[in-house]
Amino acid sequence: MSIPVPDGAPAPQAWHGFVSSLTPQRVLLALAMATVAALVLAPIFITPFPVLLGRTLFVGMLALLAFSAAGQWPRRLPRWWARWLFQVVVVAAAVPVATLAVYLVAVGGDLASLVESEARVMGFFWIAGSGLVVGPLLAMGALYRQRDAEARNQALSFELERSELERQALDARLRLLQAQVEPHFLFNTLANVRALVETGSPQAAPVLRSLIAYLRAAMPRLQGESTRLADEAALVRAYLELMHLRMPDRLAFSVELPPELDIVRFPPMALLTLVENAVRHGIDPGEEGGRIEVGGALEAGGVVRLWVSDTGVGMTQSMGTGTGLRNLRERLTLFYGLSATLELTENRPHGLRAELRFTPH
Repeated sequence: MSIPVPDGAPAPQAWHGFVSSLTPQRVLLALAMATVAALVLAPIFITPFPVLLGRTLFVGMLALLAFSAAGQWPRRLPRWWARWLFQVVVVAAAVPVATLAVYLVAVGGDLASLVESEARVMGFFWIAGSGLVVGPLLAMGALYRQRDAEARNQALSFELERSELERQALDARLRLLQAQVEPHFLFNTLANVRALVETGSPQAAPVLRSLIAYLRAAMPRLQGESTRLADEAALVRAYLELMHLRMPDRLAFSVELPPELDIVRFPPMALLTLVENAVRHGIDPGEEGGRIEVGGALEAGGVVRLWVSDTGVGMTQSMGTGTGLRNLRERLTLFYGLSATLELTENRPHGLRAELRFTPH
């Protein structure tokens, strides 16, 4: 019930524990109870009240010192001798000893004179008896409050540790999901460049130059846990320009986001994942190609709405179950919480619309 005392702890640590246990609250409580005891005993004492008050204050403070000292010394106790019980017993022993010391001072150290005075003997028993009733009760109350405070501190410490572990786990999971997204995008783009080179297309060199420029802009941000939406929009625009060079007659696009969304924190490559899916699954498979529109809006309540709409082949049976979209949903949940959503709807007469809704932190 008391502060744990490690075996073999250095003496300075014990002194620090002793001093720290003499809190202002405990000192004031001891003084207050000693004053109350003096007021209660005053009607039955012929001793002037200031003298009686001095005696009870001395006994109360000595009991408090004994309580604090017993919490630190001796450094080791038998296994069957609990520290809290030892403190209570020490307080019970300190009260009569302190009372005897007070009366010995009053009679100049003459024990016989003290014993022969019936008034002094009765005074001794009244003060010592009162202390024996109040002292151990106060000690038990202090130990209970101390144990309760330690339990709350320990629970808070466990909660903080649990929160930190959860945060680290979420960070690790976010980095893992992001690591799965980045190679997916990079290898797909390189495969497109390789196809152009193998077919001898004159677009191979411009596309490669655009890819190098894109990667030079994108790579410093790939390792970040978050970026601004303005940066993400710039990457999307660069990617679509790259894809437009690869198929200039089959792809048209527009990227229009309101300026108030520029500073919104956003997970890297998240919007690009939707744009890449629109190119791969919407525009590429169709003979006539199509148009991709990237837009956004800030709604009431601070809700951000982003969308990627294409006029490609539309929704397929496996749409929405791939690794890219699954990872994107998890990343949005980790980044913005459970309120973040990703919805896929069909465009008329053909095409697909992917829409994100979230509330920035």
